[in-house]
Amino acid sequence: MQIRPVIGITCSWDNENQRHFLGSLYCEAVRVAGGLPVLLSNYEKEEEIAGLLGIIDGLLLSGGKDVDPFYFGEEAIPECGEITPLRDSFEIKLAKMAIKNQVPVLGICRGTQVLNISCGGTIYQDLNTQLTGCLKHYQQAPGWAATHKINIEKGTLLESIFQVPEIRVNSYHHQAVHDVAPGFIICAKSSDGVVEAIEGASGSFVLGLQCHPEEMWEKDFRFLKLFQALTNYAVK
Repeated sequence: MQIRPVIGITCSWDNENQRHFLGSLYCEAVRVAGGLPVLLSNYEKEEEIAGLLGIIDGLLLSGGKDVDPFYFGEEAIPECGEITPLRDSFEIKLAKMAIKNQVPVLGICRGTQVLNISCGGTIYQDLNTQLTGCLKHYQQAPGWAATHKINIEKGTLLESIFQVPEIRVNSYHHQAVHDVAPGFIICAKSSDGVVEAIEGASGSFVLGLQCHPEEMWEKDFRFLKLFQALTNYAVK
């Protein structure tokens, strides 16, 4: 019997009802890609987080609400949305420890921002008010529908996965990477210059994308390659 790599997936947090939740599409993408999805609850103590890392082979940082600007040295502007303090604290510690321990990491939307912030980068709190001339990055269309193009940098991990110089993606974010954290490089941008993907520069599997590939792969099989890459690195 083949043992599947265990992929831990972070969850959204409902402050009002005190509950974790996660869209099933994340789990389905990991399962079809060959991994065993396991949902991670939020912990604050580092020894507990280390314990979680000890039982997973790879990490998926899922999408969700805005990250508290406190974590990148800013005060919140009016356009900054709802924050979830417990999740922020947990995921930033988790991301730092995962990278330090060379656990393969895939960040999706908010997860990309968490990766960047956890390593010393910053994000735009609101693209529409802080960046002139940006595209519509929060689409009014089904999640499987691509609404704008991203240009992929040559020689990057992302290019090796997609094997194309550009690809059309969905878009559900009003925030994005601003100052790229040390140890990361930009691997894709949209035509307005917004950072659409970052990756670790050390050669380990640390990759973050602003789009939601878990909603697209059934219509465009190329997006499943991201989850397959995560599970493949998780068994090395």
